Amino acid sequence: MSLPKAELHLHIEGTLEPDLAFALAARNGVELPCADTDALREAYRFQDLQSFLDLYYALMTVLRTERDFEDLADAYLARAAAQGVRHAEIFFDPQAHLARGVGMGTVVEGLWRALGGSEERHGVSTRLIMCFLRDESAESAMATLDAAGPYLDRITGVGLDSAEVGHPPRKFREVYEAAAALGLRRVAHAGEEGPPEYITEALDVLGVERVDHGLRCVEDPALVERLVRERVPLTLCPLSNVRLRTVDTLAGHPLPAMLDAGLMCTVNSDDPAYFGGYAGDNFDAVRGALGLGPERLRELARNSFLASFLDDDEALRARYLAEVEAYDFG
Repeated sequence: MSLPKAELHLHIEGTLEPDLAFALAARNGVELPCADTDALREAYRFQDLQSFLDLYYALMTVLRTERDFEDLADAYLARAAAQGVRHAEIFFDPQAHLARGVGMGTVVEGLWRALGGSEERHGVSTRLIMCFLRDESAESAMATLDAAGPYLDRITGVGLDSAEVGHPPRKFREVYEAAAALGLRRVAHAGEEGPPEYITEALDVLGVERVDHGLRCVEDPALVERLVRERVPLTLCPLSNVRLRTVDTLAGHPLPAMLDAGLMCTVNSDDPAYFGGYAGDNFDAVRGALGLGPERLRELARNSFLASFLDDDEALRARYLAEVEAYDFG
């Protein structure tokens, strides 16, 4: 769907399509565990979050140089623009690269070679959000924040991702306090596989401004009331939820009930190369499976721009919102 939208929950490493993975592997002399792109696509049929993460990190080995990260980001931006994305706030996982000997500068400068020219080339404005891996130590997260120091002019905020269960947000209190002191915006994955209490912790302990996923808030009516009252955005990823079995079927997704409750939901693609679709594909999927009409879809698109970190360019946000209102569903 080409309805103008912002994408707020997108892991750039999760946009690595099989064709590009093999091209980068050939460029860098990396041997992949699959013989060809068809076999690799079949490997994308994982069973749960951990099996996805195992493959996700294995394929990162093809990303070695600034050019690799530039090609990865540019390929995503082209696909996103074709599906109506006008603004993208892009996550990246520096610890996964630092552990392989790929420096912070290589990652950030490479991504920025694509992001810096994105408005001119693709018509997509961008922000960059550095995520900490929650299954790594808090000390590693703090060291990563320190390593990002020379590049903070390119980085808008920090996030928290990877395996959720057993790694509560409070583990990262100090690094989030340090990020806040640096003026960085704060988001965190919470309430995907973890309990609703993780959402509350992310708000109260980490001071997050948006909750990534947040799906399990529906299990706690008081939390839902709070999220509505405080207008806390939730960056939902419907196709991801189905692939990772956090919901059984797309038709059973709670998105309509969440909107009816007044929650500020947005629709995003998460790791689109692995989960079967980019932002526009997710909009098409919920429209078909959940019967969402034009006004609900417009609400989701409007929410995405309101929830974005475009506070430093309200004129641009206003322009995007005007495009949403003017969109003709035909």
